[in-house]
Amino acid sequence: MSSNQSNRESRTARRASQGGPKKRRPWIKKTLKWLLVAFLAAIILGAGLFFYYAQSAPSITRSALESDTSTKVYDANNNVVSRLGAQNRDYVKSKNIPGTLKSAVVSIEDRRFYKHHGVDPVRIFGAALSNVTGSSLGLQGGSTLTQQLVKLSVFSTSNADRTLKRKAQEAWLAIKVEQKYSKQQILEFYINKVYMGNGVYGMQTAAKYYYGKSLSRLSLPQLALLAGMPQSPNSYDPIHYPKYAKYRRDQVLNAMTENKAITSAQASEAKATSIKAGLVKNHSITAVNEKNAKVIDSYLKEVYSELKAEGYNTNTDGLRVYTNLDMSAQRHLYSIANSNNYVNYPSKKFQVGATLVNPNNGKVLAMLGGRKVGNVSFGLNRAVQTDRSSGSTMKPLMDYGPAIEYLKYPTYQAVQDTPYTYAGTNKQLQDFDNKYEGSITMRKALVESRNIPAIRTLEAVGLTRATRFLGKLGMTFKNPLGLQNGIGAYISSEQEAAAYSAFANGGTYYKPHLVNRVVTADGQSHAYASKGSTAMSPATAFMITDMLKGVMTSPNGSGTTANISGLYQAGKTGTTAYPSDFANQVPASSAMDSWMTGYTKNFSLSVWTGYDRQFSAGGYITQDQTKIAQEIYRSEMSYVQQNASNENWTAPSGVVATQRGGTTEYYIDGYPGDASAAGSSDSSGAFSQSSSAASSVIQSSSSSVVTTTPSTQSSSSSQRESSDVDQEQQPSGGNGAGGDGGNGGDDGNGTTTDSSTSTQPTTGSNKSESTKSVDND
Repeated sequence: MSSNQSNRESRTARRASQGGPKKRRPWIKKTLKWLLVAFLAAIILGAGLFFYYAQSAPSITRSALESDTSTKVYDANNNVVSRLGAQNRDYVKSKNIPGTLKSAVVSIEDRRFYKHHGVDPVRIFGAALSNVTGSSLGLQGGSTLTQQLVKLSVFSTSNADRTLKRKAQEAWLAIKVEQKYSKQQILEFYINKVYMGNGVYGMQTAAKYYYGKSLSRLSLPQLALLAGMPQSPNSYDPIHYPKYAKYRRDQVLNAMTENKAITSAQASEAKATSIKAGLVKNHSITAVNEKNAKVIDSYLKEVYSELKAEGYNTNTDGLRVYTNLDMSAQRHLYSIANSNNYVNYPSKKFQVGATLVNPNNGKVLAMLGGRKVGNVSFGLNRAVQTDRSSGSTMKPLMDYGPAIEYLKYPTYQAVQDTPYTYAGTNKQLQDFDNKYEGSITMRKALVESRNIPAIRTLEAVGLTRATRFLGKLGMTFKNPLGLQNGIGAYISSEQEAAAYSAFANGGTYYKPHLVNRVVTADGQSHAYASKGSTAMSPATAFMITDMLKGVMTSPNGSGTTANISGLYQAGKTGTTAYPSDFANQVPASSAMDSWMTGYTKNFSLSVWTGYDRQFSAGGYITQDQTKIAQEIYRSEMSYVQQNASNENWTAPSGVVATQRGGTTEYYIDGYPGDASAAGSSDSSGAFSQSSSAASSVIQSSSSSVVTTTPSTQSSSSSQRESSDVDQEQQPSGGNGAGGDGGNGGDDGNGTTTDSSTSTQPTTGSNKSESTKSVDND
């Protein structure tokens, strides 16, 4: 045997002893191959998707790049009524922009600005790494400065628009902008477009607003501050948030040092400069300064609130907002409140909150948040505040509406106006005249706004059903309602106008809304409307309406001042008296709040009147002045109805008419009640058959009523309670019925009110302000 053969046999033996020949691993190679294929496929698919999206990208013009990004607001007739900030922009050409400012903007926003062609892969990777490691590279996300310019010029900044399609289109347009315009032109567009807080657009305008100088006269620290503001202009406002403004300015200075735009010594010197150095004290009004600014102030404030809720940025999105505003009705309402041509007001401090709604769709046509407010912009909007009691305007909503809906009461239902004490207390409820009328009809009780029959009716309905009924009208409350809320709860004029609209239109509730349509900078249109929901039966709506007509037309009605001859309308008044522990400090029969809410088939109008500080000296409403709300209502409703149809309501199927004591009354077919118990309006006797039928409801729900009521009507001194009534309605508890305002704040006389039992709405238009606007007139 040769030596070679021997060696081969030895190697074979060794391999055999080691388990045979070593196998290759082809799966690793295959995996790498497939990963490479998948990666290439992803690139191809991504590129294909990018170009697919890019084809549908909107066009971008020079005018779009140069224009401001303010929001234009239109009324219902498509007339521009507001243009936020645009009219104050002072455009500055590139040659007049300091090089220091350009360096500051590039350093903090896009340090590779002069190297990329609109999209920067290095920047994207760097931003991603920064987010993962938490390090700071002076970058603001992956978008280049050119991409930011495109977004401000063409696209909305709404969260809903932050999609892959939008990012692809944004990148595509950025590349096209870079191909068409120079870097200096792009910087010029950007510096003139960005929002700088306080209604200011563009850095030249900001220089004059904050420092009273042009850009060319500003120092390094001042320019660095302006360069950093666009990221969050409200947060980095040096006037209101100097601490955050300094932090941002110093970030810019550090970025400039890293980018070798300034030296470390220059940065240190600039950082040592006070953030308030050079700031001027007097600023021009820039947010809204057109001739109708005061007229639409409250309406506009709520428009912006709705836009914000939908995710829009009114400062940077370049929106066209089409509202439901009836400018003619708005001007007239403003004129009523701010002149003596229609109403004689007792003082300039006497306040008004009013809302006009289309009952057939929920569109808010006009809104007034106050009168004689001076130069205050976007101040307290009393039309939507929910810290004042609604008084007796609550009775159709919480007492009589549910009684017809759930207990099938006829309009001639016998109700008892007899001595009444709240369960679990020794607090007696009384009426404005301190008298009792015995057994009267529901119609008479509602028309004359008697308190005791209303609470007895609510007791029959039960709080659970009454609360459910209110919920269908857009009102929910953070605390359980008590019986005393049947004569007053914390709701706004906007909520009341919308709720009464359901009576006007036959039982459908529409959530009130001011915005009709929004067109974004890229031409996308978004429509907004309120989808109606059934709040009550047509029978309930009609029967309540028929009774509420008498509030203004009956000789004994509480709202005769609001009557408009020949007009088919219905409505309800409301006043809230002072609590017993304060009543002796104001004249007899004084009120804290006075309301008038009424409607036709075309309009629903709710008016609140009173003083912001009802417990301060002179903050009360006299008995004669409680009529002012009705006078405002009458003047505005007469104006808007002059060119509208004047239609009466007709009984829906299932509602039967009958003559009772010379009056046309109504009942739901099959539920006529007891004819003998509901004769004349001043009759005495037992409840009708419907009331008897409801007794089982009272018994079944009485436990919940009894246990709920004492908790909100205890004799605690923190709750202002009264047993003597001088007004149309007077709460016996401090919860929701007009006792203490329920805002838990100082009432202006050194008395701290108690809010633990307040019943303010948690949904709907709960937009009350914590700070009252100052009367500067």
